[in-house]
Amino acid sequence: MTVAPLTTAIPAVAPSGSGGWFSLADQSLAGDIISREDAHRVLASPDAELLELLAAAYRVRRHHWGNRVRLHFLLNAQSGLCPEDCHYCSQSKISSAEIEKYPFMAQEQILAAAERAHSLKAGTFCMVISGRSPSDRVFNQVLDTVREVKARYPMKLCACLGLLNEQQTQQLAEAGVDRVNHNLNTSEAHHGDICTTHTFQDRMDTLRAVQSAGITTCSGGIFGMGESHDDIIDMALTLRQINVTSVPLNFLIPIPGTPFEGRQDLTPPQCLRILSLFRLLLPSQEIRIAGGREVQLRHLQPLGLYAANSIFIGDYLTTPGQAAQADFDMIRDAGFVLEGPDGEALPEMG
Repeated sequence: MTVAPLTTAIPAVAPSGSGGWFSLADQSLAGDIISREDAHRVLASPDAELLELLAAAYRVRRHHWGNRVRLHFLLNAQSGLCPEDCHYCSQSKISSAEIEKYPFMAQEQILAAAERAHSLKAGTFCMVISGRSPSDRVFNQVLDTVREVKARYPMKLCACLGLLNEQQTQQLAEAGVDRVNHNLNTSEAHHGDICTTHTFQDRMDTLRAVQSAGITTCSGGIFGMGESHDDIIDMALTLRQINVTSVPLNFLIPIPGTPFEGRQDLTPPQCLRILSLFRLLLPSQEIRIAGGREVQLRHLQPLGLYAANSIFIGDYLTTPGQAAQADFDMIRDAGFVLEGPDGEALPEMG
């Protein structure tokens, strides 16, 4: 879907004074789509109104998710050696970043990671492999490993395997995969500026194949890659249109050796505005603060939980995350509680 860009300038003020942000929350809760004009105002709002904007986003978040926070654990099960040219990624063919490169992990290693995820109270174990799409050999290994993880641990399993067709997604469903991640990353208009080896439509086709197999969809984006406010809004509207279930929002980590190593486009308040906008536009979806939260939100990380309802715990694909105990403390100190795989609040944490 291509959304026509707004052509008129929008003043950076709330829709109707300081209380206007709450009118957007009311619209969101009623199931209405906030206007493109108001979406622009959210992204251009003054710092003095940031807490009011977050409060409005929290009204929507609390209605759908209460005060619970979901935890996801990410495992990079195959690293590097990717033929794609995604400019943000340290594993791409055009990256000179010094990362560990290895083929698909032995099943024992993956099961050990699943055990750690379970011990950290993660409700979802996310298994990721690098590459355009899995070879037949690797795909069969993925299926076998999925069955073992599901047999041993009461967690949901999310697989991120690159481009997939309907036959592959059906096999994943039969093996027990609960969710497939395939990020749109940005808007259709901006996609060519961050990747040329596959198209935006390729990504959309994979999401459609996932949905056709009855698997829930996980798809989000990365911010800080030179996108405009229209690009941010367009991506959110596309995700709403295709009704994805889970939305991971990443903030660019400018990794040395990648084409985006010098980008510094984000500030903590702008990250919070983006999170608030996605909550208002995608009110009932699981919204996750994903990669880069420690780098870009910094000391404002806890405020992100007033818009988002899940985070990754542990490390990311090729970059380290915050210590697990620090995440537990952050969640507790902000007044939230952990959510287990069954959706119920966990009695203890940390």
